[in-house]
Amino acid sequence: MAVNIRKHRGVVSGIFPWGTSRRYNAYADYLKIRFGERLQKVIIDAGFTCPNRDGSKGYGGCTYCNNDAFTPPTGRSDQKIREQLESGISYLSRRYGAQKFIAYFQPYSNTYAPLSRLKKLYQQALSHPSVAGLAIGTRPDCVDREKIDYLETLARDHYISIEYGLESPYDSTLEWINRQHDFTCWEEAVAMTTGRGMDICTHIILGFPGETREDMLNTTRILSSYPIDSLKIHHLHIVKKTVLAKKYQEQPFPLFTFPEYMDLVVEFLERLNPRIKVQRLSGETQPGMLIAPQWGGLRADAIQRRLEKELEERDTWQGKIFDKNNIRNSIFTDKKIYKEY
Repeated sequence: MAVNIRKHRGVVSGIFPWGTSRRYNAYADYLKIRFGERLQKVIIDAGFTCPNRDGSKGYGGCTYCNNDAFTPPTGRSDQKIREQLESGISYLSRRYGAQKFIAYFQPYSNTYAPLSRLKKLYQQALSHPSVAGLAIGTRPDCVDREKIDYLETLARDHYISIEYGLESPYDSTLEWINRQHDFTCWEEAVAMTTGRGMDICTHIILGFPGETREDMLNTTRILSSYPIDSLKIHHLHIVKKTVLAKKYQEQPFPLFTFPEYMDLVVEFLERLNPRIKVQRLSGETQPGMLIAPQWGGLRADAIQRRLEKELEERDTWQGKIFDKNNIRNSIFTDKKIYKEY
């Protein structure tokens, strides 16, 4: 991987393979390059639930999950799709100056409904003149061939990103957090979605009890061997009104200190396939919902700046020690679907 870097008076300058001078492949930069302007996500709550909440697989949801902890007031299920879009666009255009937006169906599992209902919801969002596409947060056990076929048709004329929550590639962890699906389920969903014109995003959480540092760094090797387009990295944090909060209060377990997390994420990024765009570097909750870790009140944007400074000080970047030999000879590489720089 060629990286054009030169040093002048201790300042690193140059362009990395993803086309910017940022030391990791930032999703926001990708969108700006692709669309020629800044795009912002508008969160939409369409009133979905999950199969491990409604009893089809289980009850209570994932142990860490409380959607109220990360859904802003502009995304409320008691408002119609159009109203949520108007409210979110008004706020984000004032704050960021954005003119184009992605309708982000975020809370719970946003493909967990009959296709007829999904079509109505997605088309309502896409009919807004300022919406360039959709981001659809869901679980890998909530898609099927018919739904993916439909999303493929939308992707011919719109930007479509489907976000599969994985959280961990280890089945023991998935069982501990009451995920109600295994790693193979995620693999099958990725295989079904690959080559359909959609971006595939995956969510991962670092810091689950029972996973060692080596396990977490091995996660980046595992993910790098699949044709995902982007990644959201979250640290494990404890939010109010969750099963995990009750477990933590009854028997506290270690959580990352801020320096520990910074160190791990730097090493994680160094091993991550440079073609994978990074959407998030940490988790974040609504004010007043976080129990631990507090990290002095640092928000996601401040954590991002600190991480970028850390990468610069260490003179390192995403994929610096990425090992291409770890990409297995799979159906993805055989079909030449798997892209790399």
